[in-house]
Amino acid sequence: MSGIAAPASYTERLPIAQLRGVARTVWIQQVGDEPYIQRHLPTGGVELHFPVGGRPHLLGPLTGPLVEVIPARTTVLGVRFFPGGAPPLPAFLDDLVDQRVLLQDLWGADAEMLAEALALAASASVGLALLQRRLLQEYRRAAHLDVLVREAARILMPWRPSQVGDAADALALSASQLRRRCLSATGLSPKVLQRALRFQGFLALAQAGAGASGRRDADGVAGLAADVGYSDQAHLNRECVRLTGVTPLQLLGGVDRCACGHDHLASYAPFLAGRPMPLPAG
Repeated sequence: MSGIAAPASYTERLPIAQLRGVARTVWIQQVGDEPYIQRHLPTGGVELHFPVGGRPHLLGPLTGPLVEVIPARTTVLGVRFFPGGAPPLPAFLDDLVDQRVLLQDLWGADAEMLAEALALAASASVGLALLQRRLLQEYRRAAHLDVLVREAARILMPWRPSQVGDAADALALSASQLRRRCLSATGLSPKVLQRALRFQGFLALAQAGAGASGRRDADGVAGLAADVGYSDQAHLNRECVRLTGVTPLQLLGGVDRCACGHDHLASYAPFLAGRPMPLPAG
């Protein structure tokens, strides 16, 4: 082994313009000289993970934490998708809930060829661009995505005080129709999807160091919890443990950063864009 230490880094960025309707963020993660314990959290969508020189995986829709140990000196290219924006797959997403599946089992030889091409790329950034162009080709060949489910996900975002029934009514669907279509397109029921989006909204505010919107007697974590629809901080604490396996303090290390030290602002930008501005002080 070389005596030069392997750098550890994690860089998120927005996807290419043509994928921004389906992909939430893309990233490059470089693990240093020690294995890295990665805690995957529910986001409402699926993810693709391409360890350079290794075997790519699809991370299915999560309802709780999934812990992975990434080997030392590994570079991972990743794509996180919006709910309802998953790439074309031969399996139903509700069969992939809480699963980490070899992409070869879903895409066959195409996954192997893509992994080989990424391993030969001149740099991780070049590989990430190649991965996105390949995904764009897949979307252009595939059937249209369920636009009603994508609209339902927008309605269920934490800044809108909507119930699942409100989303069904707005889309002229019955509750059972909305549930069936959500399960097909996201792998999650509308209620479970809403819970994931609400928690992602809280993480977006915390990562951005946002202030609470001005609710009476609610600031800090309690204020941010109220902003995304939790009844109180205890409600947030229970949901955080349920969805991540740890408390908010353990997860974040504070209210203005992620304890892992990574900058997730590109991933949370879509959440922050729809948030109402805080009320002026006074």
